[in-house]
Amino acid sequence: MIPPDAIVALQRGDKIEAIKLTRAHAGLGLKEAKDEVDAYIASQPQLQETFAAQQTSRRGGCLTTLAVFVLVGLIVYYVLVLR
Repeated sequence: MIPPDAIVALQRGDKIEAIKLTRAHAGLGLKEAKDEVDAYIASQPQLQETFAAQQTSRRGGCLTTLAVFVLVGLIVYYVLVLR
């Protein structure tokens, strides 16, 4: 059973906090609490969309960070090797 505070945390997009609250409320282990939260998310289409959008956003952020590192690496290579 997911406590109301955990549901509010999920609506904010804070899955880790929801797992912590579920563990504390139900006295579950980490895996069991995560399974409970995941099952609740799977039963709620709105939450599924929220977490899918967050995953897409995180991937875009990771790709941007990777692109910046590659660009900086190329600049350093140019300055140190090709000069």
